[in-house]
Amino acid sequence: MVELKDFRVFADLKPEDLKKLEAVTRRISYGEEELLFMEGAPAFGFYLVFSGAVKLVKRSSQGKSQILKIVGPGGMVGETTLFDKGLHNAYAKTLVASVVGFVERGDFFYFLEHHPKVIFRFFEYISQELKAFQNKLAERSYASSKERLARLIMALDRLGLELSRSELAEMAGVSSKTAIRTLGELESRGIISINNRRIVVLKEDYIRRLIEPFAVSLDETVII
Repeated sequence: MVELKDFRVFADLKPEDLKKLEAVTRRISYGEEELLFMEGAPAFGFYLVFSGAVKLVKRSSQGKSQILKIVGPGGMVGETTLFDKGLHNAYAKTLVASVVGFVERGDFFYFLEHHPKVIFRFFEYISQELKAFQNKLAERSYASSKERLARLIMALDRLGLELSRSELAEMAGVSSKTAIRTLGELESRGIISINNRRIVVLKEDYIRRLIEPFAVSLDETVII
């Protein structure tokens, strides 16, 4: 489990300032597949992932889902609605049992008034995520399904996380049939091994050669 000092946005804070932030951070323990917030619900603050993993999911009017990002320990969820005071445009649900901290908007704004450096760190974090989403949109046009799946496999392996075949397909923007066929090919060639939902990379060099690297270096706590 990480602590507040391990979050990149709070890297400049002194120990006494971290204690003040801790005082307004309400830690909540969630089980697997529990909702943090619903799509369309009013946003009253943001969430810090201390342990486990949380997925942010957008659902279409036709009932189709798209996993926008997965956040591990040291990452944030719900931060994009913090400054516009709008509604959540996606829902957040835990992938595994997790400990998540909730910081109410008013408390955080009061904290920012006395610690303005955090604002720059916060906007830097959001800016990098925005660039990563832009790159992912472009990736849909020029990268093959195998390349997209390979990038996600590497990221999930790094965080030790598991996704179902349908979830992996959602994130990569491919069909479930394509995801199953591609994973089967990689497994038959000894590139990866699959045990239930757990995918282990056996030949990292091969996977890395498949990946078109992002132009933006994302925080390692986030998968987009």
